[in-house]
Amino acid sequence: METRHPNNLPDQSRRRFFQTAGALSALAIVPRLAIGSDLPEGDQSLPPSFSALKRLGDRVHPITPDEFQQRIERAHQLMAGAPLAPSGSPSQAAKYDALFFAPGTSLYYFTGIRWGLSERLVGLVIPRSGHPVLVVPAFEEGRLREKLHLPIEVRIWQEDQSPTKIAAAALADQNIRTGRIGIEETAGFTFFDHLRNAASTFEYASADPVTISCRAHKSAHELELMRLACDATFDVFRATFASLKEGMSQDDIAHLIEAGFAKMNLHGGALVLLGASAALPHGTLQPQKLKEGDVVLIDGGCGVEGYASDVTRTSVYGKPSEKIARAFELVRKSQDAALDAARAGRLSGTVDDAARGVIVNGGYGPDYKFFTHRLGHGIGLDGHEHPYLVRGSKTVLEPGMTFSNEPGIYIPGEFGIRCEDDMVITAEGPGQLLTAGFAPSLEKPFA
Repeated sequence: METRHPNNLPDQSRRRFFQTAGALSALAIVPRLAIGSDLPEGDQSLPPSFSALKRLGDRVHPITPDEFQQRIERAHQLMAGAPLAPSGSPSQAAKYDALFFAPGTSLYYFTGIRWGLSERLVGLVIPRSGHPVLVVPAFEEGRLREKLHLPIEVRIWQEDQSPTKIAAAALADQNIRTGRIGIEETAGFTFFDHLRNAASTFEYASADPVTISCRAHKSAHELELMRLACDATFDVFRATFASLKEGMSQDDIAHLIEAGFAKMNLHGGALVLLGASAALPHGTLQPQKLKEGDVVLIDGGCGVEGYASDVTRTSVYGKPSEKIARAFELVRKSQDAALDAARAGRLSGTVDDAARGVIVNGGYGPDYKFFTHRLGHGIGLDGHEHPYLVRGSKTVLEPGMTFSNEPGIYIPGEFGIRCEDDMVITAEGPGQLLTAGFAPSLEKPFA
């Protein structure tokens, strides 16, 4: 089996690498604390600060079948003339005759079906006019039907058949034999290539203008689920910071966080960076032990009904140096500037400009020298999704778009500071936090 070094992984995968590594270690040490397990709320294997953690229970309201149906109807509207990009004008429109999906978060977004990716295609086609069709391995039909939230037609394929030929036939049966098919961005090339060969009379293009336009605008219900995820993350992180002790390793702390989310019956975890390792935004393989004066950076979150939180809090174990304290104040002011700049009608790149200007003008520049990454990413069913807050990006911000707001200052060999909260674009005024509030201070990471 090939092992990939985490430094060669993309941002999201790298973060998951560290989170998964911590999770596996936690399971080896405390097997009762497996993610999503039925952990007694009074379990004595956790520090006292974790005793207040409770399951979300009836605060969580799943997405309804009507909402999934509304999403498909919205896709139909956009397929009739979707902008070529989220910032495209009405004159720059592309029409689609159908969309094609393989397993992933977009399949869940439109159908409510969670399905693992494998070599056997479970495919969804959504015609612009007509009804959606799911193509599924015959021996999986019963399991898939258990997951159906909508009255979607299901067509099966046997092991010696081509599922993409069956998908093409499903379109032909609805008199769709030519036109443009949009391919969802995470569909594997092999599925796209087989569909292209099976239905060669079609033109193929990215489905992004439709799928991003749908998913980037969160409903009130989606925002409610994201706020719950942020609240749960705050609860677990708060308990973790209260439990820090000298000599703990980054793995020890990560284990606590995994166990805290498990106690709440949630899937979650975090990247933990101590001392000089925090100068590398996604960490190092070198083991670290917590000592007096160290920066403690915790970056992670959880999912509620699939909707993610992404929160970072930085503190110091003991008394911070003046240099660390000043860097923290600049990062916090950068967050304030970003939140104020995140207004409907503005370009996404200007939010990064506002945040980066605070840090560069504070003496930590130029450009990416000390603030080494973009300001933020879209967030929703994926921890990182479109659109992005990065210099030069020209997406027009619209109400309901959600982003991380995570400026940082990283001094190689010394320390790193990052503050991260999640926010939503509103119809009027500055962005609105989905988290309960920015960090008040280094000493008090939570309001």
